[in-house]
Amino acid sequence: MVDFTLTDEQKNLREMAHDFAQKEIRPVAWEYDRDGTWPQAIVEKAHEVGLMNTHVPEEYGGPGLSFLDGCLIEEELSWGCSGIQTSLGANGLAAAPVEIAGSDEVKKEYYDSLLESPVLASFCLTEPDAGSDV
Repeated sequence: MVDFTLTDEQKNLREMAHDFAQKEIRPVAWEYDRDGTWPQAIVEKAHEVGLMNTHVPEEYGGPGLSFLDGCLIEEELSWGCSGIQTSLGANGLAAAPVEIAGSDEVKKEYYDSLLESPVLASFCLTEPDAGSDV
């Protein structure tokens, strides 16, 4: 049986993400939606406090958090605004192919760029004869 009891560190991560969502995201989320503007200030703050790129392994300079740790953070940020959280968390999705198949050189270069400044990665997907909306 899997034990999903949170550690003290996980509880602290969750609380930090919740506080960030409450103070930085939730009060302005509607304005960004209404105006169709980009939340660059939130991206920069999230990067600064370590709420982005939680998937980057320690050996490449990242926090090396577990998938559960990342889920706890993403859940709380989504409480603030799911659209903003999707932007903040997209680096993990874009980095998956690099993590799975990238050489050490590629991983180092890619992860360094994500950790160095508040940049956002992207990925491309094609599904001939399918209709998903990634």
